[in-house]
Amino acid sequence: MIENSKLIRVKDVMKTDFGTIDGIATVAEALKKMKALKTAVLIVNKRNEHDEYGMVTSADIARHVLAKDRAPDRVNVYEIMSKPIISVHPDMDIRYCSRLFANYNLVRAPVLENNKIIGMVSPNSLVLDGLYKTFQ
Repeated sequence: MIENSKLIRVKDVMKTDFGTIDGIATVAEALKKMKALKTAVLIVNKRNEHDEYGMVTSADIARHVLAKDRAPDRVNVYEIMSKPIISVHPDMDIRYCSRLFANYNLVRAPVLENNKIIGMVSPNSLVLDGLYKTFQ
């Protein structure tokens, strides 16, 4: 445990730029958006206020489309996305967030406030932007 360290919260290390896509979009459209945004992860929008967010990653596309030799323009994002997804609160201590990532083998987690995504957090941001701050 980090002794005498100040509390670093998820909101201190989250990235506020992230991409979104509708579940009905094709994987080809998702790939174009990922390439344009230089990201490997897209949040899948809710269909309505009672729905949950989803997530699609380049690993999902590799596993469910590329490896199975499926046509990206004939597969919809909703067919291969993860949903529901584990999200974190902006005020969560990054140490607890890191445990959540380790326990559930997460690559990204959206940061939810008032049921809206306000950012994304990754293991890299927890370590490089969070833990690193404790040594400055």
